[in-house]
Amino acid sequence: MTQRPLVIATVLALAGLSVAAQADPFSVGQRIAERFLQGDFDAIWSASTPEMQQAFGSTGNLAALHDDLLADFGTEDAILSERVDAQAGHDVYTRVSLWTQAPAPLELVISFDSAERIAGFLIRPQPVAAPSQFLDYETKATLRLPVDGDWFVYWGGRDIEKNYHAADAGQRFALDLVVMRDGQSHSGDTSQLESYHCWGRPILAPAEGVVVRAVDGLPDKAIGESDPANPAGNHVVVDFGNDEFGFLAHLQQNSVRVAKGDTVTAGQEIGLCGNSGNSSEPHLHFHMQTSPRLEQGEGLPAQFTNYQANGTLIGRGEPQKGETIQAAE
Repeated sequence: MTQRPLVIATVLALAGLSVAAQADPFSVGQRIAERFLQGDFDAIWSASTPEMQQAFGSTGNLAALHDDLLADFGTEDAILSERVDAQAGHDVYTRVSLWTQAPAPLELVISFDSAERIAGFLIRPQPVAAPSQFLDYETKATLRLPVDGDWFVYWGGRDIEKNYHAADAGQRFALDLVVMRDGQSHSGDTSQLESYHCWGRPILAPAEGVVVRAVDGLPDKAIGESDPANPAGNHVVVDFGNDEFGFLAHLQQNSVRVAKGDTVTAGQEIGLCGNSGNSSEPHLHFHMQTSPRLEQGEGLPAQFTNYQANGTLIGRGEPQKGETIQAAE
């Protein structure tokens, strides 16, 4: 397989759930995908945002990308799945398919805005869940949800389809949480951080432990921007004991209320929900792993106790994508 990259523009960060004003975003995504695969590069170019045109460079580069794809992987043989997610004011169409010469399924991801303009485009081998020796692990700390009130699980679960974090060994069982009202994570202007329902909501320590890292002072990024050099942004890492370390990330600038060495109790406020780091819109990222350093160690399942999921009381469980969760009284 050629070493030339097929990725044209990165469209996925951590999470997001603002809904673009599309009558049928699924059909729009299908149409764009088919035009690219059929070689209609002029149509792709004219449907792209100025930023995307800059990333493509020219219709000739689009043609070269198409030719590289065919040379490396043959032709599309069968579509395995298609879906649309919404992220930071954009609809994101994902198509997974088998190709005649590809050893594994390929994933075509297209992001487009409310005017149906292409804002992101990538082709890659379909991500797979990272292997883990902790699939049968039972959390030793007694965890409560790290939030109060109703929150929506945007990414959560053990499969790639439910949780894109599963491809990363350290974040194998991570959660991304937003607040939904009337089916959207925001109201009003999607470019304003204050429009997002979870912005500024208290983030809580999920269990008793000792703070081993507390980062504050990083700026909250504007919608459409990110900080890949500081992927967790403002964040707190808590040592729960027994080699269980909890990460609470993307906190609001200057909101962190704890410092390294502090002992925290379950339910104690540690900061506010923000949009710092590598984040597409305000949300809380939480995961547990075996090391206090972000890109070291292995991910651990986080089994929370005494919470509701879609109105059903859960004594002990792992929140799943699509659930509305709330700490039980």
